[in-house]
Parts: sequence; C-alpha cells; structure tokens
Amino acid sequence: MIKTIDPSQVSQPELHSILLTAVAPRPICFASTVDKEGNVNLSPFSFFNVFSSNPPVMIFSPSRSGRDNTLKHTHENIVEVPEVVINIVNHDMVEQMSLSSTAYDKGINEFVKAGFTQVPSEKVKPPRVGEAPVSFECSVMEVIELAQTPGAGNLIIVKVELIHVNDDYFTNGILDTEKLDLVGRMGGSWYIRAIKDALFEVPKPLRTHGIGVDALPKGIRESEVLTGNNLGRLGNLERIPATKEIKVIIEKEGLQNASKTELHTLAKQLLEEGDTIKAMALLLYGESL
Repeated sequence: MIKTIDPSQVSQPELHSILLTAVAPRPICFASTVDKEGNVNLSPFSFFNVFSSNPPVMIFSPSRSGRDNTLKHTHENIVEVPEVVINIVNHDMVEQMSLSSTAYDKGINEFVKAGFTQVPSEKVKPPRVGEAPVSFECSVMEVIELAQTPGAGNLIIVKVELIHVNDDYFTNGILDTEKLDLVGRMGGSWYIRAIKDALFEVPKPLRTHGIGVDALPKGIRESEVLTGNNLGRLGNLERIPATKEIKVIIEKEGLQNASKTELHTLAKQLLEEGDTIKAMALLLYGESL
C-alpha cells in the first residue's frame, strides 16, 4: 500500500522530515565564511554536492529557519563576502561538526566553540578547518533564493579555486575512500559511516554497453530466487558466455544433475560474491533443462 503525500497539504516540519529521511545519505558541507567585519562563521550543511568537474563547481543550501524564517549567518556572510571554504567531514570530527551546528549568536566563532584549528586560506578570506581531510577554497558564482518562506533553500553556487588534501588520506597517490572514513547525514539525528564493511562496488562497463536485463531469457528475468540487484548485475555483463564455456563450467562444478532452482540459488550466491560470468553460465544451463 502506498501513502501519497501532497507537499502543500502537510506542515513544513513534517515535509522537512520526510525529505531528509528519504533522500539520504547526504554528504556534509562544512562551510567557513566571514562577514564584512572579518568575523568568522563555521556551519555544516547536508544540502550539498559537487555538480561539475570542469569547471569544478559545488552547490550547498543554507535554508531559512523553519521556526522563525531567519537566514543563516552563512548566507548573510556570503552576500557580504562572496567566498567560502568547504571542508569535508569524516568520522574523526563528526561530534565537533555537530556541535558547530548550534545556533550561536552572530559573531560567535564556531571554530573556537567546537575546538577546531583555524588555518589561513591562500586565495580566499575565510579560514579552513585544519582537521578536515579535504578543504576546498571557493569563490561564489551565484546565490539563488528559492523563496522567502520558512524552510526555503538558498542555493550557493561556488567554484573551487584551490584544494587542500591531507597526505594521510592518499594511497599510491590516489585519494583513498577507505582511509577517508567519511560520514553522511541521514534523517533525524542519524548519520552513516563509510567504513570498509559498509562499502561495496558495482561494476559498470565504461566504454561498452552492458547487455541489459531485457537481453536475459524470460526464465531468468522471472526467477523467484534472483533479486532486482542480481538481475542488474547480470544486465551489466558485456557478453553472454558461449555454449562451450557454459559446458566447461557445469562439468567442472559437477552440476549436470542440478535442478533449475538449485542452479538459481547457487547463481545468486555467485553474484553476491562477484563471479558474474559463472553465475550466468549456471542460469543459462538451467534454461536448457
């Protein structure tokens, strides 16, 4: 049963909760800004992502308060000084990052409140967070105010001018996802941690097209054992095993007398282990039974 919700018919807090719980995990923009007097502000935002690599462009959105419709200090600062440093948050600093989200009075330096190291930037006025694994010095390209109502977003479109990366997070010259130990924002007070056990790879043909789920035999597409993810993995294959290859695999595994259900069950296990060709071979053999 599906519950259908008209955004115009629910309260702003209820809509806010649904959106932030359903659209997750979200990367966190830890934005440092300054006002025209040079006062520093540091605040996290999970309405954030990278949208272009050439030119390198990011967008984040400091929304209006859902309680009193006030603007964030970050937004006000950027209007006065159109520069920002986007600092990336990892697990080592997540509690301090959360503390910095407190609605302190204007002029209060969240670097000090949260216990972060304030490091001078090279191309922009706002400082960067010394503890951040990666920091992006950015110039503001455009500010788009979506509305003047409580909860309305304000899109801050920024161009990356300089990138600072802590050497500890490189492996053989490549930024290492596992070492970064990033966190993402979920609904309510929940976060998610990108540790090894939570990471998984989905192979994708880059220069050739996968065969597609529609190219699979009907008996495989309508399997009562295989999941949508299993079918997606099969559809990502660039080729179907040849008859001779299937025969060799079946004989090597001693599956000549296996039932179709047994073959599908074993194929599912192989798919989850990443052995897609062998899984396809078993499934195609099952279609011949």
